[in-house]
Amino acid sequence: MGKIMSKEIPIQATSGWQMLPINLGLVLGGFAATIFFLVLANNWGPFALLLFLTIPATVGGIISLTGHFSLQPNQARLLVLFGSYRGTVRESGFFWVNPFMTRIGVNLSLRTRNLETAKLKVNDKLGNPIEIAAVVVWRVADTAQAMFDVLRYEDYIKIQCETAVRHLANSYAYDHGEEGEITLRSGVDDVSEALRNELQARLEKAGVVVEEARLTHLAYAPEIAQAMLRRQQAEAIIAARQKIVHGAVSMVQMALDELAAKQVVELDNERKAAMVSNLLVVLCGEGEVTPIVNAGTLYT
Repeated sequence: MGKIMSKEIPIQATSGWQMLPINLGLVLGGFAATIFFLVLANNWGPFALLLFLTIPATVGGIISLTGHFSLQPNQARLLVLFGSYRGTVRESGFFWVNPFMTRIGVNLSLRTRNLETAKLKVNDKLGNPIEIAAVVVWRVADTAQAMFDVLRYEDYIKIQCETAVRHLANSYAYDHGEEGEITLRSGVDDVSEALRNELQARLEKAGVVVEEARLTHLAYAPEIAQAMLRRQQAEAIIAARQKIVHGAVSMVQMALDELAAKQVVELDNERKAAMVSNLLVVLCGEGEVTPIVNAGTLYT
């Protein structure tokens, strides 16, 4: 049988300003009456019996004063009476509750908070060591779950965030996945959404809502960073060369088509091959090309 999750019960506490005069009256009035009857008790014994009323009234007033507390905006306090959860006060102001109630989570913050994980060294989907870190924006939505269902919810959130980031890194390649595959480097929005969803599932039992989660640091581990940099440079050069060659072939084809369409010159296959070779050298070469004027023919 699974564990029953706690559920927040919002309650409205009594105004502290209404109870403050009553409690002060009990304390001051009871104290004054006690002194008065102590003086009269020396002259008339029966007045000593009234001390059994004034002294408890004074003590009761002092105890009742401990039931006052205040809350600022976006703060909450949980009330527990003899081990039984009675509810959560969420409104800001000055309040009074049964002084025998235990007030747990003194000024529990409901504000939106940021948590930035440390830089973690993990392996990506392909086994490459990488460094990764994330920032998580979260807030407490259910105070009962945060205080009763997990131990020290802030530590719980921190550990779960680091665990989720590690799992995320193991689930995606850094930047060399299969065609169409989402990677940590290229699929920023998809990866962030996946991280947020996983964190929400992990932190739901703590009554926490994850508003946003994004990677703040992503890099190869230092021991392979130089090798991967050279690999990226090589891939960039290859990609650039492919584009240059594709453009050069298109330009050569256009030149041949234009020459044939306008009947500028008739070229046999050998002359076409020579022309294609010369144009590709000019278009694909990195340096400037020095032309050579042929005074004869292609056949001499």
